[in-house]
Amino acid sequence: MFETGSQPTSDRLAPIPAGMISRLARCVLAHRRVVIAAWVLAFVVGGMGASSVSKRLSFNFALPGQPGYETAKRIARTYGNGGESPSSVLVVTAPAGRTISSEQAQVAAAFDSARASVPRVRIVDYGATHDPRFLTRDGRSTYAIVFTPVEKTFGAPKAPQQAQKAVASALPGSQVQLTGLSQLANGGSEKGPGVFVETLIGGAGALVVLAFVFASLLALLPMLIAAVSILTTLLVVLALTYVAEVSFVVQFLVSLVGLGVAIDYSLLIVTRWREERDHGRESSEAVVAAMATAGRAVLLSGLTVAIGLLALIVLPVPGLRSVGYGGMLIPVISTAVALTLLPALLGGIGPRVDWPKLRHEAQASRGWTAWTRGVVRRRGVAAGIAVAALALLIVPLFNLTTGQTSASALAKNGAAREAYDRLTSGGVSSGVLTPMEVLAHSGEAQAVRARLAAVPGIVDVAVSRAADSTRDGTTVLLGIPVAQTDNSKSLAPVRAARTALKGEPGAIGIAGEGAIELDYQHAVFGTFPLMFAIVALLTIALLTRAFRSLVLAVKAVLLNLISMGAAFGLMTWFWQEGHGSSAVFGIPATGAIAFWIPLMVFAFLFGLSMDYEVFILARVREEYDRTGSTDGALVEGLGRTGRLVTSAALILFLAFASLASAPNTEIKVLATGLGFGILLDATLIRALLLPAVVSLLGSWNWWLPRPVAKALRIPHGRPAQQPAVEGAS
Repeated sequence: MFETGSQPTSDRLAPIPAGMISRLARCVLAHRRVVIAAWVLAFVVGGMGASSVSKRLSFNFALPGQPGYETAKRIARTYGNGGESPSSVLVVTAPAGRTISSEQAQVAAAFDSARASVPRVRIVDYGATHDPRFLTRDGRSTYAIVFTPVEKTFGAPKAPQQAQKAVASALPGSQVQLTGLSQLANGGSEKGPGVFVETLIGGAGALVVLAFVFASLLALLPMLIAAVSILTTLLVVLALTYVAEVSFVVQFLVSLVGLGVAIDYSLLIVTRWREERDHGRESSEAVVAAMATAGRAVLLSGLTVAIGLLALIVLPVPGLRSVGYGGMLIPVISTAVALTLLPALLGGIGPRVDWPKLRHEAQASRGWTAWTRGVVRRRGVAAGIAVAALALLIVPLFNLTTGQTSASALAKNGAAREAYDRLTSGGVSSGVLTPMEVLAHSGEAQAVRARLAAVPGIVDVAVSRAADSTRDGTTVLLGIPVAQTDNSKSLAPVRAARTALKGEPGAIGIAGEGAIELDYQHAVFGTFPLMFAIVALLTIALLTRAFRSLVLAVKAVLLNLISMGAAFGLMTWFWQEGHGSSAVFGIPATGAIAFWIPLMVFAFLFGLSMDYEVFILARVREEYDRTGSTDGALVEGLGRTGRLVTSAALILFLAFASLASAPNTEIKVLATGLGFGILLDATLIRALLLPAVVSLLGSWNWWLPRPVAKALRIPHGRPAQQPAVEGAS
């Protein structure tokens, strides 16, 4: 049978490991009231400042040095609009029995009225171009492309709505509708549950899980730790906004990822505290013992999550870099709260709130112990099943397309969708949603237009005669592609246009959604290998030192890569290919995944998944040091941590499910990608593949080459000989 070792009793307690964490725990217990008072102060001040955070967050999507972005900056600087800001499309439909041609003077005057009433917009319409392609086939509808200043909003911009009202008031008998990528993405609305409500929903789900895990009032302690962690993190983020730009994405992540991470860390420490008490330690000594073991795992986990996020700073994209250093605050502060406030509370009120204590921790979970024994006995079969399942999930990844969500997936109904359908059914190219803004010298604009019109994939080149399209010796031409140029597989017209205009002296540059998308492809994915190398090397070094094993560290990184590959594949299958997105969210296939989402999922999921690896292997290493049996340590370690890992994963999944209630499609994709990854990691990876691989590797799990041990300043040891395992295949 497996040799798991005997449990210590009150007469024979294992000595508490010495070290920095143990000393910290004793210091916290000695100054418990001061520690609690300090965190209460941070909690109160953080609560007072939380409402101010969103007002100071950045919507900066800058790409310094990239050609499309630099052209966009020049357009925005010269014209006060366009460039970085996505365009909108105003659609005017004449009353029944009339055509736009018969109403041409009134329609042109209406758009002139909009220019006058909303002076910072630039409008390219039929009256200013006399281009017949601005009319639908039946002649009843026309459209105008509206360029506005950059607005700090996560919803649809306000300026196009103002222009719509101006046109509608000038054409009382006509239908005036507004569409565009922003309007379709938001369904014409910014309404949603909001970050605060999403956090409450996630917290309610977490409390249910914690009540099951602890079966006592202790379930409230992790919620308290999470509340302090979130508000303190928001307070630090607020302070950070005064010295650096911080992306608006950080507020979502602080509230919901912070909720899950803080609860995960609390879950591990509190469970170990109960275990130590059930073995006979008094409360304070149980706190020190829990901190010396589970607290060490929490510190290691916090560092791995922080490393994954910190790697974002190598990207040449300020917005994503800010997510890196802003998001890094989540694990750092959550770890600090868990290692100080939590032991202070446990050392004081812990025994009193551990009531009615329907669950005990003296023995490992019977279910997880039996499961791990079964996996070890059939380790080859278990590994084969896990690898086959993960391979099926990874396959769709090879079809991953990055870019903007297709218009067909952004909104199923509403005014924006109706206007878009009116145009496309009337023969207008869907490329009007992603026009190329070509900046040219005014004197050579016609030559640039002729060169651009010959580019394959360009159906029209519009030149507005209105004063708002010509300024300071430059003119903005609009190249209309045959279809939306919004993802990595539809950018051929933009590439061809850049090539065609490269030697044209009158052309200054090309901006627009497609050009910016090309910039992001180059800037972000060109730097990804460096980002991954930093994460992998730092993580391997950290885990090798923690586990005293190079094999376990490398295996942890490889399993994480497999886990993320499966998450990306499932995200591609669900969203990009639409197998389930319509049934669950009412959103058809997106056709692409926004370029920033895979990076964000990688940065967060790498660290969050590594949490579970650390929770399990830290306990396995502890049991191996005690017994010398790899399989016995594995059974005891997973028996002790399996319930914690699955509960922690479920809590994080509920947090991400809450985030998926946001109205924006891209936030839904991000939330479900993280949720998929967490569930896959806690089931197929940590509950099946991890124990099977560790058992297959046997004593080689503990191999540490002398040069590596010397470089990392850790003791060197040879692989231990372990007893034979009864029934192992």
